[in-house]
Amino acid sequence: MSTNGMPYVTGSDGFTVENISRRTMTVIYQKDPHVISRKFVSPVITFSTIHQSKKGVECLDVTPGGLGVSCDSSCNLSIWQTDSGEKRRELKGHVGNVYSCKFFPSGIVVLSAGADMQMKIWSAETGKEAACLIGHTAAILDTAIVERGRNIVSCGRDGTARLWDVGKQECLYAWSDLGGEINCCSLATINTSVDLGAPSVSPSDREILTEGKMLLLGSEMGSLLGVGLHSRQRVFEMKCSAAINCCAFLSDVHAVCGTHDSRIVIIDLRNTSEPLRQWKESRGAILSLLPYKQGLFISTGDGSLYYVNEEFEAMVEFTGSDCDPVNRIACDQTHIYGGCRDGWIRKYSLDDM
Repeated sequence: MSTNGMPYVTGSDGFTVENISRRTMTVIYQKDPHVISRKFVSPVITFSTIHQSKKGVECLDVTPGGLGVSCDSSCNLSIWQTDSGEKRRELKGHVGNVYSCKFFPSGIVVLSAGADMQMKIWSAETGKEAACLIGHTAAILDTAIVERGRNIVSCGRDGTARLWDVGKQECLYAWSDLGGEINCCSLATINTSVDLGAPSVSPSDREILTEGKMLLLGSEMGSLLGVGLHSRQRVFEMKCSAAINCCAFLSDVHAVCGTHDSRIVIIDLRNTSEPLRQWKESRGAILSLLPYKQGLFISTGDGSLYYVNEEFEAMVEFTGSDCDPVNRIACDQTHIYGGCRDGWIRKYSLDDM
């Protein structure tokens, strides 16, 4: 140990330690002609009391205002402080596992959905249920919020995706015949060079700001679909090698999905005849994707949480999980959070990257 408490680390067999601090270590491996560098980052803090040990964190979300929401495999849905992990509220009302939980853009309202085929809207300040939306005939697996939240989207095991009017708590439209269970969805405003089609019937006046948006859907059968939220029309369908667990938009012309057989697939929405790029990881199923700056955070089934840059090269590894899957990741602009099957939530500083 040095006088300031930092360890000296000596590498061997081609490994050298380039730099080390209290929470980071950069390791280089060299074997001519190859040189590989990787930075390892440990958590700033690990929250172990929000959920019980081994009660896997299924989903989580955080706000820049200092609140987090997460759900576990024992049906517990909790709101907590991101600085300390102190639990503020327990949201009770679901009668099965909760698979999706997220904040509305206001940061004070929560949307949750799960195995009981219900979506619930909660006040983060009081913990009271404000609305319940019912219509799915099987578990709801993912949700998306349109702009400020007058409308929301859901998808699930009944093979449908649905557009909802939150105020009246009713379904405005349902996409069916999507090719099996829909595991994930994502929503974004798309570049005008992508033709989203025009509605054949005038949409309801209860729709707010759905124009110009694409709904991305990933299915258990391995299909990635894009539909026009306003037009209701299917824009494209791409077949992947396995079930799609997660999907996201990288920009207004690029999207990404992660499959159960460890593949990451990048597509150009202007030409979806074949992937722009795809590669297979050896880390386990891709469970969560989170675009950040020009790159992407990725979590997998073997406990990996890492960042790839704009060239899609792995640069930073976030440590802590001992082979337990990291089911979901979230970011509040200063920190990234990983929710793990071991029941713990790990918080990492973006400054350490």
